[in-house]
Amino acid sequence: MEMEEIRKIDTVRQYNDYVGVDTLHPLVSVVNFDEVPIVMQYRHYIGIYAIFLKNIRCGDIVYGCQNYDYEDGTLVFLSPGQVYGIHSHGKAVIPSGYALVFHPDFIKDSHLGKVIKNYSFFSYEVNEALHLSKKEKETIVDLFKKIAGEIDQNIDKHSKTLVVSSIELFLNYCMRFYDRQFITRSHANKDILARFEKLLADYFTSGKAAQLGLPTVSYCAKQLHLSPNYFGDLIKREIGSTALDYIQSRVIDQAKIEIFDQSKTISRIAADLGFKYQQHFTRLFKQKTGLTPLEYRRLN
Repeated sequence: MEMEEIRKIDTVRQYNDYVGVDTLHPLVSVVNFDEVPIVMQYRHYIGIYAIFLKNIRCGDIVYGCQNYDYEDGTLVFLSPGQVYGIHSHGKAVIPSGYALVFHPDFIKDSHLGKVIKNYSFFSYEVNEALHLSKKEKETIVDLFKKIAGEIDQNIDKHSKTLVVSSIELFLNYCMRFYDRQFITRSHANKDILARFEKLLADYFTSGKAAQLGLPTVSYCAKQLHLSPNYFGDLIKREIGSTALDYIQSRVIDQAKIEIFDQSKTISRIAADLGFKYQQHFTRLFKQKTGLTPLEYRRLN
């Protein structure tokens, strides 16, 4: 069955109306899906932050253009500007789990508003979702309930501070659980690292660098079927440096090999490695080795 057209959800009230719950606060809401008997078949452009926890298998989540088998105990994070939906293949599904949705305006003047970009999992692909252990899930459900309980209170001067700090606590736990997931998937991550290494080696030996320019983090992530943020976080956790640093060090390793070929000029080497301007190559080489390419050639 075809998915319906993409609809827009720009406010918390629009989301609440869609799932059929009352709006207690115009900028933040917690939905308990056990109380919402809806058909899970929709596709939306979302203008708010949303975090979904699903307790049961309930159709494939569609995020951007990708389908993903949305399993028990999975947390998915969406930020404003993303398109998502769940395809239940025409079947009515009674969902179970929670949603936390909040408008960017709700956190605008808070500490969380300043650091929200640090929670890079908001722009992971859906197949990079967070899979919770039983104990982790209990912690997360408690936090959903805590935030819901606070929204349920009569609003006073402390309400916003308490809800925002609870959301920040929620996200910090998610950061911890993602760290655990990166560690438990270490074997799979090693495979990604090996493929990344081969990708870079092939990039230079095949002449792609001269044709396409320096390899970027986005290019490498795409070739490895990962989102740039997830890929960057994985590399940082596995090898302790950024993906960009790692790429640059591989560029310099390749440059050192090329410099030994006396028949090549430095400008030719720079072009072969994907640098638009020779001075950019010289600057990076000196930054990484302490020597200019010519000094390195003379030394060796």
